[in-house]
Amino acid sequence: MKLGYIGLGKMGYNMVELLLDKKYEVVVYDRSEDSVKGIAQRGAQPADSVRSLVSTLPPPRLVWIMVPHSAVDDVLKDLVLLLAKGDTVIDGGNSPYRESMRRAKDLERKGIDFLDAGVSGGPGGARAGACIMVGGKEAVFQMYEKLFRDLAVKNGYAYIGGAGAGHFVKMVHNGIEYGMMQALAEGFAVMKASPFNLNLEKVADLYNHRSVIESRLVGWLKSAYEQSGPELKDISGSVAQSGEGMWTVEAAKELGIPVPIIQGALDFRLQSQKNPSYTGKVVSALRHQFGGHEVKKKN
Repeated sequence: MKLGYIGLGKMGYNMVELLLDKKYEVVVYDRSEDSVKGIAQRGAQPADSVRSLVSTLPPPRLVWIMVPHSAVDDVLKDLVLLLAKGDTVIDGGNSPYRESMRRAKDLERKGIDFLDAGVSGGPGGARAGACIMVGGKEAVFQMYEKLFRDLAVKNGYAYIGGAGAGHFVKMVHNGIEYGMMQALAEGFAVMKASPFNLNLEKVADLYNHRSVIESRLVGWLKSAYEQSGPELKDISGSVAQSGEGMWTVEAAKELGIPVPIIQGALDFRLQSQKNPSYTGKVVSALRHQFGGHEVKKKN
């Protein structure tokens, strides 16, 4: 299969590497010439514009977009002028689900298919196999199911529902993630403040041997302590948020569903900008471990 790929950030670059390993032909474009050159050395075909990328693809064309949600419409504006009826666009980033519903309708009017694919697993998952949640027309999903299978960890992909469903399920996933990370951070902050002088790296490792809270998050926390020490001294106590937790809270309000845990985790992140804390350090450390987010403490 030959496809176009737009967006070579932490996720996109690693995903293209995986596609190349799987013997796909991938034409790539990114505003960063260095990223394009780097992945071209791995075997991708470089393009210097969206137009040149599309021109190299055989019909029906397939283009995967992996850019920040705020840039998706700009990319689509260029793509729509170049694509034709029967072509397909996949948005693999974290886009608001209502925007994905709108984009699917807009493209359908032009005969272009659209799939929204929520991708979980961070850069490591993008490289070794992610968890992928796909929304859109089921017939279009089936047409490209092999692609999703090849990009996912074993049994780690599924067709979720109509347009927007993939990004909706990924949004809720990230909201749940906020709550789970917050609970871990609060618990380890309590242990750090205890009179027992606990070895928190050892505790995290212990928890990850068949305890009820055994998880990848606990494993990443153990790695964070291993790398930064019990004080997490080089990690910021102010926690950034990229939007998906807030979108989950907003969607829950619209649906009349109380989400006090996710709301509390979101509020903590917002308040941490002025009130950094050890709990914030733990959340920040986790974000760095699985997502590669910049969390260094600013001097």
